This record gives sequence, C-alpha cells and structure tokens, in this order.
Amino acid sequence: MARAALSDAPVGTDPDDDAAARREATPAAGAGPREPATDLETGAPPLRVTWIAPGRCDALDGVPDVLPERGFAWVDAHYEHPRAWLPTVERLTGTTLLEDHLSDAENATHPSYFDSTRDYEMIVFRGLAYRPETNVEEPIRIRTRPTVFFLFPRCVVSVRPADSRQVPALRTRLLEAGRYKQRLPARPEELMLRILNGMVDRYLDLRQPLTEQLEWWQRELLDPRRPFRDWVSLLESRRQLRKLENLSEEQLDALQEWRDERLDRRGGADEPPAEPGDAAEAATTSMPPLNDALEVRVNDLVEHIERVLGHARRLETSVESAVQLHFSATAHRTNQIMRTLTVLTAVFMPLNLITGIFGMNFDVLPGIHSPTGFWWTMATMGVIALGLVAFFRARRYLEETGLRGAARRRRRRGP
Repeated sequence: MARAALSDAPVGTDPDDDAAARREATPAAGAGPREPATDLETGAPPLRVTWIAPGRCDALDGVPDVLPERGFAWVDAHYEHPRAWLPTVERLTGTTLLEDHLSDAENATHPSYFDSTRDYEMIVFRGLAYRPETNVEEPIRIRTRPTVFFLFPRCVVSVRPADSRQVPALRTRLLEAGRYKQRLPARPEELMLRILNGMVDRYLDLRQPLTEQLEWWQRELLDPRRPFRDWVSLLESRRQLRKLENLSEEQLDALQEWRDERLDRRGGADEPPAEPGDAAEAATTSMPPLNDALEVRVNDLVEHIERVLGHARRLETSVESAVQLHFSATAHRTNQIMRTLTVLTAVFMPLNLITGIFGMNFDVLPGIHSPTGFWWTMATMGVIALGLVAFFRARRYLEETGLRGAARRRRRRGP
C-alpha cells in the first residue's frame, strides 16, 4: 500500500467554511501563516481511502478486494459529488445502504440526526460554515453545513463539503502520526469522535465574539446620551442565538441517541440469544458496543455541547434582560422629566396667582398706588418661590432631576 505525499499544513480548527468566507479569511502575501489548505485549493480527488491500523496509517491508491485482518478503513468523500463514494463503500463492507439514508447524505439542509440499521449507523452533524467576523456592530450570522458519517464495524465514511479544513488537516496529522509511530484511532468510532470534537470546538470558540457583541449591545441600550434605534440588528442577534440553541439541542439529541444505543448493546451483550444461530449472526452484522474509553470521549463531547447550549441560553436571557432594562431606564428618565416639570409648575403656580390678582381691572387694589408696592410684591413672590424650592428639596422631589446636577455628575465621572 502506497502512502500519498501530503503537505505539512498545521492542524486547523475550521470544519466547514463556505467559499465566500474562505476567500475573506485568506490572508494576503506576508500577512502571516496560512490556514490548512482545502481539497478545493489543492485539487485533491473527491474520494480518498485511508487505512488505519495499530502503529501505521496509509493512504491507499486503490480499493482492496478484502479488508486486512487488522485496523479499519476511512473513506473520506465530498457531498458535492453525489454517491461517487458508494461503490467503494459497498465493495469494502459488502453492505447496501438504504435509499433514504443516501438521500439524507445529499441533503445540505438536513439537521443533526442519528439513525441505525442492523449493518451500519448514520450520524448527521452540522458544523459551522464560516469564521465569525470581529465587527461587534454587525450581527454574527451562524451558517452551518452537515457532515455525514456512516459507521460500519471496520469502516467509517465521512461525507463532507469539499472546502472543509479540519478533515484534510486531521488526515495529514494521522499520516504523520503513523509515520512516527504515534497513537492512532483504534476504532472507527474514535476517529469520528475526533472529527466531532473539532467541530464542537468551533462552537466553543464562538462564545467569545458573541459575548463581546452582547456587551456592546448592552452599552448601546443603556447609553442615556442617545436613544437606541438599531432594533433590527438587535433582533437579528437574538434570532442567531436562538438558532445556535436549536443547533446545540439537535446535536445533543443525535449524539445521545447514538451513545444510548451503543450502551444498550453493551448492557445486553451478556444476555444469551433466543436461538443458537442468532449469536453468530449478531457477531457479524451488529455494531460493537462502546468500551469505557470511548464512553468517556462521548461524555466529554456531550459536555462540550451542553456548555455551548448553556452559553447560548444565558446570552439570550441577557439580551432579553438588557431590553427590559432599556425600557425601564427610558421610563425612569421620563418620570424624572415629568417630576421636574411638575415641580416647576408647582413653583410658578402661586406666582401666577399673584400676578393674576394684581392684573385685575379694579380701580381700588391694596398697594396698587404705593411707590413700594411693586417691590414688596416681587419680594413676596421670590420668598414664595424659594420657600417652595426648599420644601421640594427637603422632600427629595428635586433629587437627581436638575440638568445642572446631571451635568455636574457627568463631569465628575469624566468622558
């Protein structure tokens, strides 16, 4: 078996980047290290078969007639070439796949999902299709694409986008590990879990930009110097959080169903078959149960997805709380303004009464012909106004309502 010559590209963290985002993320000349190349960039064939055995990993030039005694085969294919991988898989496994499962593998909008037959298992897992932008003023749009896995007792098939970065990088790393006698996956399930772990890590990396954007929205919502008007972008961000929550729930359901079915097989492994011929048939057709090491890996992957799900729910709750706090602060500022206007109206009301009385058209009014009557009236009005202001301040009706006081507090806090 010949080993293919592959580039020594570093291992990436991007499982599924779409073409547009890949072009944007590609650095210019001299801009730093380049991300792992995709199959579209290298012109790699749409179907590659890798044989993984204890202590060695080989890239096969052709398809063997029979599987070797040790190890398992990894068939990596693109779903841009529908069913080009099917003859190879049927030749390696001797199993015919159901038409419904083949249609699901070609459906780019299929949610995360698990299903099984007597001969194989199918897991659909949606991964991120782009690298999030760093502009916090624009909503982070979560786009995903599925990667489909078919698990056989000694074969695993991955049907993925051709511009995926993680899977080619993992294949390169496995070939290098086999060359230097490093640890390799011992079972098809372990290889699949390694790929899924990289896909989930991308969702974990999404938490920081989402948190930074939420903090920016909170500052904009609670800024008293300018009203908030970008409600469309805020609602779009909330919709993306809900989308992330739904994606995580679908992933959890698919992975837990697969884990539970494998654990059920392990629990029933010691039970005697109903008929003598069933044991031999089950040994050749059913999938093996999970061992303790794989169960720990699956539980760890489930815990990572639950962390993403919990973070999405917390962010969504924080957005709703920030919106409610914005409306509460707006209502509070309106109440302050109305209270200030009410106090001013109460202060000037007796003054208007006095001016109205002395503005009556009577010939005889007390003090109207006195040379000091005007000044006594003005002094009385001033005393009444100052007395009312002092009374309202003592009753804390003017607390934090004046424009002068607000300006003084802003100057004290600084720019």
